[in-house]
Amino acid sequence: MSLDPRIAAGTTRMLARRAAALAAGAESLGWKLGFGAPAALSTLGTDRPLVGCLTSDRLLPSGSSVPVSGWTKPLLEAEVAAHLGSPVASTASASEALAAVSAWSVAIELADLSFAPTDIEEVLGGNIYHRHVLLGPVVPLLPEDLSFSVLRDGVAVASTSTPFELTGSLGSILASAASTLAACGAGLGAGDVVITGSVVPPIDVSGGGSWSVVAPGLGEVGVELVGGGSSAVAQALSPGR
Repeated sequence: MSLDPRIAAGTTRMLARRAAALAAGAESLGWKLGFGAPAALSTLGTDRPLVGCLTSDRLLPSGSSVPVSGWTKPLLEAEVAAHLGSPVASTASASEALAAVSAWSVAIELADLSFAPTDIEEVLGGNIYHRHVLLGPVVPLLPEDLSFSVLRDGVAVASTSTPFELTGSLGSILASAASTLAACGAGLGAGDVVITGSVVPPIDVSGGGSWSVVAPGLGEVGVELVGGGSSAVAQALSPGR
């Protein structure tokens, strides 16, 4: 199946943005997947999640304090991070893509919904609203009965015991990402970290607070958010990311 020309154009812009970051001294960390939830695929008229990039200048240690007062609509996403031990071919099957993963971790992505997600090329050109990523401890195996809880100031505000209902199966979306990147001259390589999309609907964190994501058997990661965004500027969240 040929790549949606909107995705092709936007991914090319994302890769140019990545190249500029690397030229400025950042190191490649990996990739991020977004807008792969069933509602997002339907609303945007796409057949696969969008692919953005991760670079070292956006990586923060767990427990970091992040000011978000200048952001438009800060969002927190609880995610599974796949750590690749070998490359994923552009023609890889879901099982082959999954076999390339050598380790896993829990992750938080911080994003800023600074404009409405209606133009796929613009969303990709802005690296899918990405601002920061925080990774939990690396573990060799993904728990069979994986569940997630998102806590604000120690109180659970979201949870799921079916994390892949929103992201799609991990092997399938990794294979999709490899195909998308290959069509635009890039790829999933050994050592790459891939955050695979939010397992719960993205959470508006305009009010700040101490946030943590806990996934028993996978790990925990946390972030302190200071200040608040101008959430009135963006009144509606995306149709699912």
